Amino acid sequence: MPDPAEPDPDVVPEPDPPAPAAAPGPQVTPTDRLKRALLRPSRRQVVAGLLMALVGFAAVTQVRVAGTDDTYSGLREQELIDLFSALSGTRQRTEAEIDRLEGVASDLRDDTTKRQTALDQAETEVDTLTILAGLVPVTGPGARITITEDEGRIRLSTMLDTIQSLRTVGAEAIAINGTVRVVAQTSIEETEGGFLIDGERVEAPYVIDAIGEPDVLAGAISFTLGPKKQIEDDGGEVDVRQLRAVDIEAVTDRDETRYALPDQGQ
Repeated sequence: MPDPAEPDPDVVPEPDPPAPAAAPGPQVTPTDRLKRALLRPSRRQVVAGLLMALVGFAAVTQVRVAGTDDTYSGLREQELIDLFSALSGTRQRTEAEIDRLEGVASDLRDDTTKRQTALDQAETEVDTLTILAGLVPVTGPGARITITEDEGRIRLSTMLDTIQSLRTVGAEAIAINGTVRVVAQTSIEETEGGFLIDGERVEAPYVIDAIGEPDVLAGAISFTLGPKKQIEDDGGEVDVRQLRAVDIEAVTDRDETRYALPDQGQ
């Protein structure tokens, strides 16, 4: 009895049924391939793009450099040397002109400084002279000397010595009774009941205001055998006060010169 597991040699086997055909996919066009390459470039495409960009940049740079240097590219060596020599000479002349102008500016500053110093000095001298001449009101520290006549009369010599003592110790301005400014040209005459000072009558008590160092002015009146002793000998009394501020409003009239003129050569 034959084995059912063994194939029968007289039986021809039937062929296997054919596999089902795959469904047709979508067709890929050249445009699709280009889009896919742009959206997902391969490494080779990236390298190629970078090389093309570098080549383009080098070409543009070379064109710009060539366009810039064409001014001197056609010059010969001697012409370039002459050109550089001319530029060097121009620079030297410019530097020399700058140095000259700086020197002129320095001289002008010096002249301006000297001129301003001279003007300041002249203004100071004018102020000093106008004060000494009694042409302007003044104020400053000083002393006030009040002289009264109790049992006698103050002599002309005593009044002159008192004023001269104040001048000797540096009184810069002196006024009597607030109305008469005493200067170098002041004249004092004795008159009935007082003195005539520059034509103006003053009577006791005599108040002498002086501007200067207060303690020095006071000492010039009170020292032994000084004006105070003379005033007391004349039968008067004297009171000396040192003040921080003395105001002198009295001024003298300016006399126009008739004969004397400043020397133009000085």
